[in-house]
Amino acid sequence: MRFPHLLLYLTILALANFMNNKGKQAENAALEWLIRQQLILLENNYSCRFGEIDLIMLDHETLVFIEVRQRSNSKFGGAADSVTPKKQQKIITTAKHFLMRHAKYNQHFCRFDVLAFESNTAQCQPVWYKDAFRL
Repeated sequence: MRFPHLLLYLTILALANFMNNKGKQAENAALEWLIRQQLILLENNYSCRFGEIDLIMLDHETLVFIEVRQRSNSKFGGAADSVTPKKQQKIITTAKHFLMRHAKYNQHFCRFDVLAFESNTAQCQPVWYKDAFRL
């Protein structure tokens, strides 16, 4: 083959695009499911220099920062297990940034949830871990 590095690059690019699409499907399914649970969407894919939060929603008067995870198998642990302490810290720091930029939510109680899909399709029933981690 004349350009072996190009083939490797294109393969990695295609895999990354496939994984990103699966992640977006899971986030869309999570959003629909949470709206049915009466949560109100404030922001999706909020990002800053510290990280990204998949969904920011209101659950009555509680501000909820939600990480959506999907795993096709549990060989390396379940979807919720993939929210490591390092990832939790990034979410917390990003949430603080959100609160600094949106002062009207400063008086709300805050909660960090994980919505986990434990299958290879976003159509499966999610597991909702309310208050999954704290500051």
